[in-house]
Amino acid sequence: MSENSAGGTHRRPMPQGVVIAPSILAADYVRLGEQVAEAEEAGARWFQVDVMDGHFVPNLSIGLPVLESLRPVTDAFLDVHLMIDNPEGFLEPFARAGADLITVHQEVCPHLHREVHEIRRLGCRAGVAIDPSTPAEMLSEILPFVDLVLVMTVNPGFGGQSFIHAALRKVKRVREMAARYSLRGLRVQVDGGVDPETAALSVDAGADVLVAGSSVFRGPGTIAENYRALRRAVAVEV
Repeated sequence: MSENSAGGTHRRPMPQGVVIAPSILAADYVRLGEQVAEAEEAGARWFQVDVMDGHFVPNLSIGLPVLESLRPVTDAFLDVHLMIDNPEGFLEPFARAGADLITVHQEVCPHLHREVHEIRRLGCRAGVAIDPSTPAEMLSEILPFVDLVLVMTVNPGFGGQSFIHAALRKVKRVREMAARYSLRGLRVQVDGGVDPETAALSVDAGADVLVAGSSVFRGPGTIAENYRALRRAVAVEV
């Protein structure tokens, strides 16, 4: 159970230490199981599933069928990032489909405490995400009740964007807030534009979960080579 808050029985434990989490948004869906397996062979134990609705973000992406197909072929920790309006209607379906962690956006949840409580009641870890324009201070009341804060380092909606370096100040601010509340178990995640250079900068700022899509699945080498390059950049043993 998280050190931050009480909740129900969780499924898979969150991988510890600094984690590189490939985002399957950038994968080849014809070969999804094969590509996930290649990343796992290189050490990946956490994958992100990006869900977009064309309303909260200007793009459509994968949904429940992909998660349902992926869950039986991997025992990795599956992190579902809901970039959607009205996420409350989808929490239980994604939990049933095999999510280990569900992250919702602060910007679309006027009753965020209720959504976080429901995620945890369903047996999943709870995360909250903030866009580049949202101040970290907006999380001050919810921080003790979540397992993870996702600081977006691009504007959500598309893969392959450039990293917004100003977001690093927000990562540091979230870490300062966590220290003030003695939230030793809080994970801080960054997502968007993560490559070997920005991965190292993110860890220096206080992030410990680095979501990487294009740089893993569409980088210059094989998936395994790209993944290991990111691990070396943040001094994770390969």
